[in-house]
Amino acid sequence: MKRLALCLAAALLAGPALAGEPISPRFNADPSPHAFKGGYYLYATDDASNSGKYWDSTTWRLYTSKDLKTWKDGGAFLGVSVFKWAKPDAKAWAPEAAYRDGKYYFYAPVGGDKIGVAVADRPEGPFVDAIGAPLVDKARDANAGAEPIDPQVLIDDDGQAYMLFGTRVPKIVKLGKDMKSLAGPIQDIAVTGFPTDDPKKKYGEAPFLHKRKGLYYFSFSTGWPGQIVYATSKTPLGPYAYRGVIFDYLKISTNHQAILQDKGRTWFFYHDKLLPGGGDHRRSIAIEPLTHGPDGTIIEVKPKAAGR
Repeated sequence: MKRLALCLAAALLAGPALAGEPISPRFNADPSPHAFKGGYYLYATDDASNSGKYWDSTTWRLYTSKDLKTWKDGGAFLGVSVFKWAKPDAKAWAPEAAYRDGKYYFYAPVGGDKIGVAVADRPEGPFVDAIGAPLVDKARDANAGAEPIDPQVLIDDDGQAYMLFGTRVPKIVKLGKDMKSLAGPIQDIAVTGFPTDDPKKKYGEAPFLHKRKGLYYFSFSTGWPGQIVYATSKTPLGPYAYRGVIFDYLKISTNHQAILQDKGRTWFFYHDKLLPGGGDHRRSIAIEPLTHGPDGTIIEVKPKAAGR
C-alpha cells in the first residue's frame, strides 16, 4: 500500500491530472475554485493536517494552475490564527474567495459557528482580518442558523454580491459593496418541488449559486452522505424549483461541490475517497466537465476515475 501511494504521488507530480483524478497527492477537500489573474486558484480545506478522526484542521490550503490540469501546491497560506477573535484550535472548514475592485476576499468558516472575512492585494495573500470581528456570528446575528458554515459568494451582473451559507436550512444575505459587511437581513432559501417519494431529498449543506443565461442555479448536498442536486430560479433570492441530480452519492460521509465557469466552459469540482488511505476525513479534490442540455438542465456528472 505504501509503495502504491508513492507511485501514485509520483505520477501526479510528473504529469497533468485527468478528469476524475485527484489534483494533488496531498489530502484536501471542500473546493473553492476561481479564475484570477489569468490563472486558476483553488482554495481548500486541508485534510492532511487534521486528526484523521474529525475535520479539525486549523489551516486552509491553496492550489494554483494555468490549465486546470497541472496543479501546484501553494501550501497552508492561511490559518484561523489570522482572526484574533477565534480560538487557536478552532476548526477551519470549507472556504470561499471573491475578487472586487483590486482586492481579494477570503470567507472563512471558523469553529462551526462563525464566518470571518480576510482581505489581500493578491489571490495568494498575505491575507489579514478585514474587520476584526466575525462577518456572521451564530450568537450575534438573527437567523444565522444552526451552523453558519460553507460560505459561497456570487457577484451578480448588477454588482450586488450575495453570500450563501448554512447547514440544514440554506441561508442567503446581501453583502455590502465593500464585501466585508452585511447589507440586509439573513434570509432562508426556499426550495420547492422535492420528489415526494424520496425522503432523502432535502437540503443538507454545501450551498452554491451560479448563473447561466439569466437563470440562477442553486446546487447543494442533500446530507451525510448526500447527492449533489440543484434547483433554479429567475431571482437570486428564490424561491427555487427542484430540477434534479448533478452528482450521485459517494462512499464517504460528505459531498461538497463547486462550479467554475471560464472561457465558455463549465467545470464541476468535488472531493472523494481517491488516494490510498482516503476516507471520510481524508478526502481528495477532483474535477469533471459539466454540461447543460438544450433546455438548460444540468447533465448528471459521472466521475471517470478508474474503478467507479
